[in-house]
Amino acid sequence: MSHPYCEYAKQIEDKNDVDKIYHDVHYGVPIQDDNELFCRLVMEINQAGLSWHTILVKEKNFRKAYHNFEIKKVAKYSEKDFARLMNDAGIIRNRLKINAAIYNAQQLVLIQKEYGSFVFIDKAKK
Repeated sequence: MSHPYCEYAKQIEDKNDVDKIYHDVHYGVPIQDDNELFCRLVMEINQAGLSWHTILVKEKNFRKAYHNFEIKKVAKYSEKDFARLMNDAGIIRNRLKINAAIYNAQQLVLIQKEYGSFVFIDKAKK
């Protein structure tokens, strides 16, 4: 099946290009999993001031560094984990961005306790 491409994606010839993969697999696709939505949140936080391509190239490193974005694990990060992230050359080593990821995970745990999930699912459409 041929994939309809926008003008931007048509210009990317390498099928293994991270931008093309993101375009084909993730862009515009609703996320139904809390941890995966947290992943996008952390990646968006880290993208501030940088290109999205830079973040996509580092996505595997982010997944490894942040325990595959398991919210409950990240919410429990200690100063030792913070130091580990600050020393990880595979991710964006910005104190504010790392603190934001940990703080947001802690807040998401509270949201999950109160609402069950932080993913909005329109139950009327199910």
